Amino acid sequence: MLLRKKLSPLPFGILLLTVPFHAALAATPGASLCLIEPWVRVQLRSPVTAAIASVLVDRGAVVRKGQPLVTLDATAEQAALAGAKYRAVAEGAIRSAEARLAHAKQKLKRRDELLQQNYVSAQERDDAEAEMRVAMADLVEATDNREVAKLDVLRLSAEVNRRTITSPINGVVTERLQSPGELAQSGDTGVPILKLAQTDPVRVEVVLPAARFGKTKVGDQVTIKPEPPFSGSWRAVVKVVDPVIDSGSGTFGIRLEIPNPKGEVLSGIKCSAEL
Repeated sequence: MLLRKKLSPLPFGILLLTVPFHAALAATPGASLCLIEPWVRVQLRSPVTAAIASVLVDRGAVVRKGQPLVTLDATAEQAALAGAKYRAVAEGAIRSAEARLAHAKQKLKRRDELLQQNYVSAQERDDAEAEMRVAMADLVEATDNREVAKLDVLRLSAEVNRRTITSPINGVVTERLQSPGELAQSGDTGVPILKLAQTDPVRVEVVLPAARFGKTKVGDQVTIKPEPPFSGSWRAVVKVVDPVIDSGSGTFGIRLEIPNPKGEVLSGIKCSAEL
């Protein structure tokens, strides 16, 4: 015969200690769990595969949009740019073509005069005209080459500029993953050089039950309180209300925004939203 041992219930006080903090928040009337996050996170990668020449910031640095953060080796591109700039302003080929054209025109004029006096043949006059046309074509080619060099200056300038990676946001550096001398890989498969986070404003993600759908509108004011050991409260504004309810969980999400110009609101912490 199997013996059944009757388990005695746990004391009520012990049961309370086993309830997680988020359950206590959820039980608070009008309060919903939420998470404070940076407004946007950015993985800064290289647009080209090149050696890293310098990393101008480290973890924790405050950066501004457009601020240079990383420079890549651009020795070859800078040399090519210098050559294109020289060709774009060079006058030698054009002046030489102009001189040949002027000479060919004068020669044709003399051949026309001599032909009228029957001192040269028609073939010699035609040869002079062909020589003039070739000289005209040479001048056009020299002019075109200079215009192409100007376009090369624009293209190579853009290539050189791509070797300086700037910050796309106002924020802070959260991680530095590569250093000078390492090879920066282009595309999404390589290791990012830096990770950035925009912390002004911060966003608050809240998940609400379907029963609250339609009761929260964009522009509503919400009080946000951080999870202990943090304290304080902030006013947030509803920026996004998901238009679709998740069928699996019976919930929908909203996104709030908290201005954070002084960096007083910490990111990455749990909170409660008093709707």
